[in-house]
Order: sequence, then C-alpha cells, then structure tokens
Amino acid sequence: MIILLSPAKSFDFQTPPTLDEHSQAPLLEQSQVLVERLRALSPSEVASLMKISDKLAALNVTRYAAWAQPFTPENARQSVLAFAGDVYAGLDAATLSSADLQFAQQHLRILSGLYGVLRPLDLMQAYRLEMATRLSNPCGKDLYAFWGERITDALNAAAVEAAAPVLLNLASEEYFKAVRPKKLSVPVIQPVFQDWGSGKFRVVSFFAKRARGLMARFAIINRLTEPAGLKDFAIAGYSYADDASTDSVWIFRRR
Repeated sequence: MIILLSPAKSFDFQTPPTLDEHSQAPLLEQSQVLVERLRALSPSEVASLMKISDKLAALNVTRYAAWAQPFTPENARQSVLAFAGDVYAGLDAATLSSADLQFAQQHLRILSGLYGVLRPLDLMQAYRLEMATRLSNPCGKDLYAFWGERITDALNAAAVEAAAPVLLNLASEEYFKAVRPKKLSVPVIQPVFQDWGSGKFRVVSFFAKRARGLMARFAIINRLTEPAGLKDFAIAGYSYADDASTDSVWIFRRR
C-alpha cells in the first residue's frame, strides 16, 4: 500500500531531528527550474500570485534566494520532520521509531508543489508553493502542467517497489489533482472522515486533516500493506461505516 499525503504550509526546522538518516528527493532537477522561475518575481508579485501578505511574500523571496543544492543535514531537513500543521500533528513523526520511519520510507509519499513527490526521509528546504498556484513555467500555465505525468510515474514506481496493491489517498483534492488516476497502475482508496453535527454527518476540515495524519500513522505502526486492515482504524472516536462506503470511497464517522 502506498500512502499519499499533502504537504503543509508551516514547518519545523528548529526541533532537533530524531534521526540522522536521510535521502535525496528524486525530482530536484525540476525543483531547481521552479526555484529559478520564482527568483525572477518581486515580493509584490509573489504576494499577488500566492494571495499572501507582504510579510509572507518577503519571507519566501528570501527562501527562494537561499535555496541551494546539495541538500545536507546542515541546510535541510527530512520532509516528514520538517512539515508541521494539522495532518502532521496527527502523524506525529517525531515519535515514530527508526523501524517505523523505514517502513514509511517505502510506503509513504508526500506531494509537493515544489518537490513533486517526497519520501519521508528526503531532505527539503523550506518554501511556499501550493500545487494550485498559477505559476507560468516552461510546460504551461500552472504547476499541474509543469509536473505533467512525473508525479504519477513516481507513484507507479513506488507501487512496484513496495509491491503495493492500492494507493491510499490521504491527500487533499488540490494535491491529488496532480495525479492522473487513469494512469496509475493500482486502484485508489479514498478515506473520508465525517463528524456528526446539526443533525447529519459532514466533513469538518480541521478534524479531517488531523484524521488523515492519524490514519497514516496507524498504517505505519501496524505495518499495513493491504487495505483491509484500515477498516480497524478506531482512533479519536472514528469507526468504519460499511453501509455508507463504496469499494473506492471508505467512510469513517464519529459522533
């Protein structure tokens, strides 16, 4: 099973890493192309493009200027330890064992506007570039055009390497749009996390994001390679709702 997550907008580059082992992201050549494109933008252009404050734009212009290869533990951090936010609070990678992280390295992939696809131990430097950003580039008008089939190809390669029967999509819609499902070599299972409120079950973004991280952690620590084991996910009050689920969309609910 290949587990797919979105990245986060916030980072933790201050907490000492829990391990030294690291790897290099496979698509850094393409990342370099995007960084060069971003370096050509002024702070005001970055703010307008990304719809962020002048302060955040200035921070990221500084990040693009400082972005440099080769990545080392001195200037970069393992992706699964670098990302913060709701999903990564649920994953809580800093408390995973070395063996857990080795399993994750084979079975977990993080989508990224700048890096394309990251493995958990791939080193990365801080950035801001959401997948939906309409950044013109040599391949087209946005990042979906830029990445083309590269992300799908990388996921297919990961599925072959791990002998994975399915892809577990815990990424957001924005990021999964960078994948071409019809060209995947394995079927996709889409978990949906719903909470009871106002007389019905509905997706609450904050809770759903954390639940995605919790499910990824559950799969990692239980060494799940087949999807059936996911139906035992019963963390934070969620449980599998068989009557509301389909073959490809699995509903998990809590009251």
